[in-house]
Amino acid sequence: MNIKKIIPILEWLPNYKAFRFKGDLVAGITVGIILIPQGIAYALIAGLPPIYGLYCALLPQIIYAIFGSSRQVAIGPVAMDSLIVASGVSTLAVAGSDSYISIAILLALMVGTLQFIMGVFRLGFLVNFISKPVINGFTSAVAITIGMNQFRNLLGVDFIQSDQIQFLIKDIWYYILDFNLHTTIIGLTSILIIIIFRRINKKIPNALIVVIIGVLTMRFFGDSLNGVSIVKEIPSGLPSFSTPDFDFQLIKNLMPIALTLVMVGYLETITIGKSLEVKQDEYRVRPSQELIALGLSNIVGSFFKAYPSSSSFSRSAINQETGGTTGMSALISAAIVGVTLLFLTPLFYFLPKTVLAAIIIVAVFGLVNLKQATSLWKINKLDFSLMLATFIFTLLLGIEYGILAGISLSLAILIYRISRPYVTELGNVPNSDFYRNKNRFKEVIVEEDVLIFRFEAQLVYANATYFRDYLEQMVDDKGTLLKLIVLDSESINRIDTTGVEMLKELVRYFQNKQILFYFAGVKGPVRDLLFRAGLLENIDITHFFMCVNDAVVFYKTGDRSKQEKFSKYLHQSCD
Repeated sequence: MNIKKIIPILEWLPNYKAFRFKGDLVAGITVGIILIPQGIAYALIAGLPPIYGLYCALLPQIIYAIFGSSRQVAIGPVAMDSLIVASGVSTLAVAGSDSYISIAILLALMVGTLQFIMGVFRLGFLVNFISKPVINGFTSAVAITIGMNQFRNLLGVDFIQSDQIQFLIKDIWYYILDFNLHTTIIGLTSILIIIIFRRINKKIPNALIVVIIGVLTMRFFGDSLNGVSIVKEIPSGLPSFSTPDFDFQLIKNLMPIALTLVMVGYLETITIGKSLEVKQDEYRVRPSQELIALGLSNIVGSFFKAYPSSSSFSRSAINQETGGTTGMSALISAAIVGVTLLFLTPLFYFLPKTVLAAIIIVAVFGLVNLKQATSLWKINKLDFSLMLATFIFTLLLGIEYGILAGISLSLAILIYRISRPYVTELGNVPNSDFYRNKNRFKEVIVEEDVLIFRFEAQLVYANATYFRDYLEQMVDDKGTLLKLIVLDSESINRIDTTGVEMLKELVRYFQNKQILFYFAGVKGPVRDLLFRAGLLENIDITHFFMCVNDAVVFYKTGDRSKQEKFSKYLHQSCD
């Protein structure tokens, strides 16, 4: 057992070079500075006191730096997971209450345990069944939902909080005119400042700048700014060790939201990790190890008052752009958070909540991917429809049902594509031995007495009936002149017993009609299964050919030179 694969920090820390430290130091300080206001803001999204966002940014970062296979992914509180936590926990307790906090911490333990188990048993492939259009649709919808939920803090109006867009819009429509002027001006000004600094240079800590401006504004002019809500006291000190409160009924109720967080968190992490991986050649992201690292981060975090954490798109990109190359940057970032918890939390007393709302709104609306939607519309209308359906379902039904709808649609389309693969008839390219799709190459020669049938998929129970029906229809279209069917099998890389039995029935059926049935380009594993299943009881081994042209030449001329050599080889394979 390679201990370095289990604990990836042992791969890079013993060989750590001094020249890397400058980049890691700058990246760690930058991410840490950005993480502090974001952590406070995202805790508010989750319905938790601000301090829990900083707790979430501490231990999980350290654990991931030890066990994560990516050296540049930034772990901690994120907007999407925070809203998912709020949507699930708010149905069980009042936001901000002791019961609410304990449930959120228990949820972190559940998420971490599920992720760890999936990593140990290498079940990360299950998430691959969620297609990229589903992820894009889900992410864009959640971003809009998060942003609109922050209008209550941005405008100083007590709008409802919901993960269903229609209720948010209705409430905003009715009470929008009740906005607090001072709160709105500070919030919109903060948004403007963030956007301006982002356009100047994305490396500028714009979130920290608006936080400082907001704190100073309220500290010195707060008495004249009526109705502006501030964060007020944030406790100092590191989180103490405590065991999450176990309640089996709660665990049962939280399981759907926990599964959603597991999938979303893993997708976020692996997507970010893979995107950063291609920019260097020093390490490779290992999906199962990422699940283990995420799982341990959430498990350990839950014993130190952290709610579910995941990877951040923006902080990971900044970490890479500012020179972070190893997990050392994450350790430095965690140290910044630790120092803040110990000594600096009183500085945030006068921080306006509308500034936090501005930080969140700008961050999440950047996740609305219109470019990808436009691209899908041009490339594949079915994938675009899948993305749009997931987007609409998530907006209208909520996060939990949105992701379930997206997964269901992904699986439905996958089954549809497997059950109805692309099939076509081939024709001979003039003056050559090649055969091509007659629908794409109009100049090919298609003969009346020969049908060359190409099936571009695995031949399994899901599509065996489709194969048979389509082939029989093509035979009927050929008419009574048809004497030979050649199955171009090069694209068939797997076959099951249902497919084998269907082929045997077809061979017997066409034999009774005096129509020859040849196989061309059958892959070795497929051919072995056909022979074991007794296909040679229905046809001779000389009905198998290396390629389509050999089959047609043999049918037309009776030239056995190539066929005898191939048949001898097949006999040896069978032996």
